Amino acid sequence: MTNRIALVGGFWGHEENAARSPFVGYSGRELTRMLEDAGIDRNECLLTNVFNFFLDSEKSVLEELCGEEDEAIEGYPPYEGKKYIRSEYDGELARLREELTSYRPNIIVACGNQALWALCGKTKITKYRGTTELASLTAPSRKVLPTYNPAAVTRNWDLRPTMVMDLQKAERQSHFPELRRPHREIWIEPSIEDLYDFQRRFLRIARRISCDIETSGNQVLCIGFAPDSRVGIVVPFYDRRKKGGRYWPDAATERMAWDFVKDVLQCPIPKLFQNGLYDLTFILRATGIVTKGAGDDTMLLHHSLQPESLKSLGYLGSIYCDEDAWKHYRSDTIGADK
Repeated sequence: MTNRIALVGGFWGHEENAARSPFVGYSGRELTRMLEDAGIDRNECLLTNVFNFFLDSEKSVLEELCGEEDEAIEGYPPYEGKKYIRSEYDGELARLREELTSYRPNIIVACGNQALWALCGKTKITKYRGTTELASLTAPSRKVLPTYNPAAVTRNWDLRPTMVMDLQKAERQSHFPELRRPHREIWIEPSIEDLYDFQRRFLRIARRISCDIETSGNQVLCIGFAPDSRVGIVVPFYDRRKKGGRYWPDAATERMAWDFVKDVLQCPIPKLFQNGLYDLTFILRATGIVTKGAGDDTMLLHHSLQPESLKSLGYLGSIYCDEDAWKHYRSDTIGADK
């Protein structure tokens, strides 16, 4: 078997404690159904927990397992705020490390905050779920895919479609052990010459052009164009590093950049947007440019497949792409996140 999958939960609930086994009872049965929906045989997976003992709730983690920094397990970050898992529980992590080392999974599904903390030194599962990364702790360099704990799904059924899609990604990722990222060439900080070079080389022969804008107030900060998944260009109009915030050196050059944008938006090649109604309306109001050929919208296409789930660009990226959690790397808070 090459598609080796390990599922790591947090701790035992009441039914797990009685059975002395992870992922049993009501939430365990729901996990089995979600695995089946994702095309995964539960019997072929390793199922384990970070802590093989009973805890009643997430609140108990802070109350029963955490202490001050001088009590922390060496090399592990705080679990929340300035609260650290105490060193007396280091044996649980050693046991988990041994299980994963012995099983050698191609993908570890980190179900919930405790598993994400133990493997990657992070919490806030909603922020990181759905994106693969390499474990930095407990099972270093093993591929990890964070998702919800099935117990959380049984408390909030709105989470179920997302967890199933995460498990579908885990199944795809289970066929190889390495972390694979798509290769992309993104042109940033272009000159006017770069804009027209990119248009000549890529946009004029494109079958479809993906478009996206970032905004602040009533201004377009930048607009991006991509003819396919391999290459794209960002046309900036704002640069916080420069006096006055203008990217282009003078008004005449900026006008040329807008002429380029207009040429692209009004060419007959079909356009693809994410939440295009926002982008198209904003562009028209801010610049007077009427976009032609606006056809598909990734947000609406996703909604037709998964009407129950979220629809932001970051969420769609976590479901359909193999990128890192790029939305959380941006330090500049200027700009609308659609």
